[in-house]
Amino acid sequence: MSTHGRLGRRLAQLYVGLTLYGVSSALLVVAGLGLEPWGVLHQGLAGYTGMDIGTVAIIVGAAVLVLWIPLRQRPRLGTVSNVFVIGLAMNATLAVVPVAHGFVLRVPLMAAGIVLNGAATGLYIAASFGPGPRDGLMTGLHRRTGRSIRLIRTGIEVAVVVTGFALGGTVGVGTLLYAVSIGPLAQLFLKVFAVRAASSRSTVVATGAPEHAILPE
Repeated sequence: MSTHGRLGRRLAQLYVGLTLYGVSSALLVVAGLGLEPWGVLHQGLAGYTGMDIGTVAIIVGAAVLVLWIPLRQRPRLGTVSNVFVIGLAMNATLAVVPVAHGFVLRVPLMAAGIVLNGAATGLYIAASFGPGPRDGLMTGLHRRTGRSIRLIRTGIEVAVVVTGFALGGTVGVGTLLYAVSIGPLAQLFLKVFAVRAASSRSTVVATGAPEHAILPE
């Protein structure tokens, strides 16, 4: 694959991945059986402020990006795109997908949202255009404190879930299933969507484990 071809594919993966991430998060909202950790916070803030959840996601992403400054993190194209594309895709999806009633519809929507989220994560991370704001916060704190990524990620996500739940965000079986399945799903799709280098058989992907880069995603 030529250099321009690889760049074109990587850009496509970045924006398709971020868009699908927003769609998957919206499906979890529609299912109403529990959101991903940052989604719980976004939904709680949306209910408290009266803003659309996607708009809240954009504002929170931008606020988290400000926290990169003391951590001396440098945003890249994927970082800035993450702030806006996911929230816009969430709002657009929620505007057209009707409310689901009954477990016959809600359970498949929840499952589809989780699997699609894993695929979207693999797509945009494999594009290698930089981490999202929330992911960079975790890795930045890891470098500054020396604490493990797993410990920092767990601490941050527990805090956002508790805060979001207190504000009215939905915590449920979907939250638990997301927590236990997103790592393996992201790892699987990272391999599926890896971009091959032109001059070798190596892959151009993020070298860290999925927990280094997963959103609120």
